[in-house]
Amino acid sequence: MSDTPLLDRFRAATERLTGRPPQSDSALGIAVSGGPDSVALLSLAAAAYPGAVKAATVDHGLRPEAADEARHVAAICETLGVPHAILTPATPITGNLQSAARAARYALLEDWRTAEGLQWIATAHHADDQLETVLMRLLRGSGVDGLSAIRPVNGPVIRPLLDVPKAELVAHVEATGLSAIADPSNTDDAFDRVRLRKALMDLPDFDPARVSRSADALRDASEALKWMCAREAEHCIKHDEGSVTLTRTDYPRELLRRLVIDCLDRVDPEHGARGPALDRAIAALSDGEKTVIGKILCVPESPEIWRFSMAPPRKTG
Repeated sequence: MSDTPLLDRFRAATERLTGRPPQSDSALGIAVSGGPDSVALLSLAAAAYPGAVKAATVDHGLRPEAADEARHVAAICETLGVPHAILTPATPITGNLQSAARAARYALLEDWRTAEGLQWIATAHHADDQLETVLMRLLRGSGVDGLSAIRPVNGPVIRPLLDVPKAELVAHVEATGLSAIADPSNTDDAFDRVRLRKALMDLPDFDPARVSRSADALRDASEALKWMCAREAEHCIKHDEGSVTLTRTDYPRELLRRLVIDCLDRVDPEHGARGPALDRAIAALSDGEKTVIGKILCVPESPEIWRFSMAPPRKTG
């Protein structure tokens, strides 16, 4: 495949995220489901970095046809000269299938990345995914962190296509003559994202750069808050015998929330308090009332000093 504007953009985005071009001794991993987005990613990576790309497909074992789809991806990889692995979970996926499948997918990819000695794995998240994610999180009442949406870099995972609309990826696959797979879950109205996607079908063409700018601005705000919280925590969070104390509470609301979460994390890293439950606890403390959140007792020793410790076991009988 000759150089194209899309290929140039892919190279620039990949090297901006990784710091240097992938090479044979530091190959780029590609997660390929077989859909048009990931096939486009695979094709671009193979053309941009010949001999420096490896691919993997996760077969969750949730659909009978998934094994054939994984073999289809293997055939594409063979055509492109890209080593390919099929990854399967050791135990069946249960519970919330979308959430559990996602967790299993990233765990399998991470194990594969480590075994292959890869520094990075690229996924095919694109501009339409970014828009859908922002809107879904907005509808769910997410804060600054959630609205920063899909991050271009998350640990060893990079997303070099976040500025590329899906239609451009589909057109690229058609132009290469490669055959992509249609995942039936992408049209299943049981999933929130599918219903939102259908609702957006009549949306006029959007500029992905504008969506990215909004997500980037929210991400910058999130990082600034984290930095500020860490700096303030050094001065206003104290460890005592079996408890953690917040010695100043006259912060702006969002910063106070983050400092309270920091205190809770130090007492019980498994507490998981967020959203309305956290807001209720902060409101009670602000009103001078002690409260319990999860297993943590929260006591306002004064308007300026709040103490957090494990709640004593409840008496029975």
